[in-house]
Amino acid sequence: MSEPRFNLVDEPWIPVVGAGRVSLGEVFRNPDLAGLGGNPLQKIALTKLLLAVVQAAWTPADEDEWKAAGRDGMATRTQEYLKAYRDDFWLYGPKPFLQIPAVAAGKLTPYGAVDPRVATGNTTVHTQGQTERSLDDADRAVLVVQLMGLGLGGKKTDNSVVLTPGYQGKTPTGKTGASLGFMGFLHTFPLGPTLQDSLYAQVVTRETLAGRADLPQGLGPVPWETPPSGEDCSVARALKESLMGSLVPFSRFVLLEDDGLRYTEGLAYKGYKEGRIEPSMSVDRLGKEPKVIWVDAEKRPWRQLTALLSFLGDNSKARFECAGLKMAIKRLGDLHWTNMSVWSGGLSVSSNSGEQFVSGADDFVDSEVQIESSSMRGDWYARLSVEMAALEELADHVKKCTWQVHKAMKAEPDKVAAQASNLFWHLAEGQFPALLVACKSQEAARNQRKDYVRLAHQAYNAFCPHDTARQIEAWAAHRPNYAKYLG
Repeated sequence: MSEPRFNLVDEPWIPVVGAGRVSLGEVFRNPDLAGLGGNPLQKIALTKLLLAVVQAAWTPADEDEWKAAGRDGMATRTQEYLKAYRDDFWLYGPKPFLQIPAVAAGKLTPYGAVDPRVATGNTTVHTQGQTERSLDDADRAVLVVQLMGLGLGGKKTDNSVVLTPGYQGKTPTGKTGASLGFMGFLHTFPLGPTLQDSLYAQVVTRETLAGRADLPQGLGPVPWETPPSGEDCSVARALKESLMGSLVPFSRFVLLEDDGLRYTEGLAYKGYKEGRIEPSMSVDRLGKEPKVIWVDAEKRPWRQLTALLSFLGDNSKARFECAGLKMAIKRLGDLHWTNMSVWSGGLSVSSNSGEQFVSGADDFVDSEVQIESSSMRGDWYARLSVEMAALEELADHVKKCTWQVHKAMKAEPDKVAAQASNLFWHLAEGQFPALLVACKSQEAARNQRKDYVRLAHQAYNAFCPHDTARQIEAWAAHRPNYAKYLG
């Protein structure tokens, strides 16, 4: 049995913007840390882990206790917890963090095989970032946390390893990670001025947990204190119906080694259609079955902001709710933030016969939108919804007109029309912060439309040449008319 080494409370391993890597202890000692670094999957996994650590240290009884303790009270309680439970945070040793030593009988898998960024097997390597690299202890720690809920489904899991006697839930193809889903769930988190602020805004109270029918086990067991012994043990069953199991799903049983890892499917969670929704996922429950927001690599999350915030409106046809985001917005008066950022991200994935992979059209998505806290009241959301719907129509108009030009020129129109629309959205993103501010008044929002018309002109002209007489004729005949948009 190896000796304990690399303690996550003390060793730097968590990527933080402007600070490099920091330890768990530093996260709660330093109130000035800005926010998490890393790729979107790492941000999702680490945010959820940090929230789980906070909840293990301090789950306030109600909003009054939450408010009375404040951010500094949360940080103090978490520091005390980490000191008391330091021995549960060894990455290696008899009780390795978020690992299951009993899977040692499984096959050894290279680290690159479980990293969606790395091209393995027959996959073509397009960039140096797709090649497997050596992982240090800090990298491995982040990977373990990521694999708990965001592992790709497929045959890379060694599902010949079964730890619960008689368990029949495994097939040769491992199920997708509970936090990833079939196509890649879009996860959203509220961000405050600092990392501690962001965590404090999302702390769940016991009163809230008592009202969650989908979490009958409440807070649940702390997975690094009492890890599951198998796929269907008492701890596993409790995790699948608790907040802790939502934050740290344990969808994979992992054991790290120097030259790879042992890796098998862990807990099998219900899907979102059966009612399992994590606090960072957005769900619309008004239809016959729940709907969620998936990652769309061709549609950056800022374009879905009205859907993410639809609980602010009164639209009965579709109302997505993100529990963590909704809770933070409800608390804005007590948080006293001048601005709140909405971060959304994830990974779009493809699937074939149960094997999940990142295809040419799939990619990471990472988007942060800053909103004035005072804006999220009154008619601001209604105006933003109107303006975003109008932008969608404007983009479609540019696409249609571009298609008509190339059709008239006897050229293939579909691809070029899509490129014109994509260019418009790329240009429009730069104006989006100004639109968020403008939506505080109807007149300002209307005036903002002139800037978007200019960008629509730019996108149309970029993909509709007008140099020769024949080109000018087609360009002029199908030039977009913006009267409806401006009117």
